[in-house]
Amino acid sequence: MKIGTDAVLLGAWASIEQQPFSILDIGAGTGILALMLAQRSQAEIIDALEIDDLAYEQCVDNFEQSPWGDRLFCYHASLVEFVEEIEDQYDLIVCNPPFYSEDYKTTSSQRDMARFQDAMPFEHLLESVSILLSKNGLFTVVIPFNEEDKFIETAQKFNLFPNKMLHIKGNPDSDIKRSLIEFSFRESKTSIKSLIIEIERHQYTQDYIKLTKDFYLKM
Repeated sequence: MKIGTDAVLLGAWASIEQQPFSILDIGAGTGILALMLAQRSQAEIIDALEIDDLAYEQCVDNFEQSPWGDRLFCYHASLVEFVEEIEDQYDLIVCNPPFYSEDYKTTSSQRDMARFQDAMPFEHLLESVSILLSKNGLFTVVIPFNEEDKFIETAQKFNLFPNKMLHIKGNPDSDIKRSLIEFSFRESKTSIKSLIIEIERHQYTQDYIKLTKDFYLKM
């Protein structure tokens, strides 16, 4: 599976100011988010959760080959199974969830599972996060901008409230494409900022370079 811009943005933007002891990446794919957070933080426990067989194997292989393998662990399970079995809570939870609509299904069931919301409905995700997140923890997610209001409304059912948001545009003339949102159990005034990725094709903005440069070999 290719590494997408959404994951890179989320891994770079997720706050570690609280110096989390434990981190969970829900729906890990290749493990990119967990690896980025291992690079950025001193968290002693960095767990990942992946249901797909091939993605799980790739994630484990990537963890073992990384300099942070002793802090990284991937569970091969569904979110339902994980919530039922795990009693621990996490200081930081991150997720780059599947969110493509029914209209865009492909002939590859594996790719569909990675990309479509029916593999992980938002309400199920948010309910699970409310159980797995520690009292003062943070949950950070990337979703389509057009799902933002619905996602925030659903989150509030589980006492999760937005602290800050980052609206992503591909270029200066495009519409807002993605929302990065940080939630906690504390209600507060939401800080909203924006970021443009490219001025033109492959010419990245200074804001994007500043946020992500530690994770690219060439930028």
